[in-house]
Amino acid sequence: MKTKLTFALVLLLALPVAAAVQVGQPAPNFTATDSNGHPHSLAENNGKYIVLEWTNQGCPFTKKHYESGNMQKLQKLWTAKGVVWFTVISSAPGQQGYVTAEQENDYLRRMGATPTAALLDPSGDLGHLYGAKTTPHMFIIDPKGQVIYDGAVDDKATSDQSDIAGATNYVTAALEESMAGKPVAVAASRPYGCSVKYSH
Repeated sequence: MKTKLTFALVLLLALPVAAAVQVGQPAPNFTATDSNGHPHSLAENNGKYIVLEWTNQGCPFTKKHYESGNMQKLQKLWTAKGVVWFTVISSAPGQQGYVTAEQENDYLRRMGATPTAALLDPSGDLGHLYGAKTTPHMFIIDPKGQVIYDGAVDDKATSDQSDIAGATNYVTAALEESMAGKPVAVAASRPYGCSVKYSH
């Protein structure tokens, strides 16, 4: 019996670990409920550009982009061009950044934020599916359903609002290049910010 268990354990350890999303590969489908109780899926937005933005209200790096108005400007700019923008909250109950639907809606109003929807992911399922590591962590999916960007908002990995003005915004660059039919010059970067506060 012990030999069988050991063999089974070795087999389990030998299995490849599921990789997170990869640039140039199809984005995994998901269904998640937003702060107004409406379900959203990747599949229902087929044929559109989609931005996924992981966020945490209590994180200094998130505050940098919201208190300066930078993230709101990006949301308004790109949703006006037909991009679907999902803000995702994967903080677990009891962890920094966890909010109820009512708390998130209040925050969106106070901050003047206009994502297409704020997806609540307290289980962390969506975050783990995409391998979201930090807040913020950005993913862009093209109309063909492929991941074309994975990484930071910009190239200034600080919580200092004064760094935004001189930063290269990777999200804007990727969307502009892709919409112009060009390859995305910086398709991946190291995301910076607070770690996503998963339950596990």
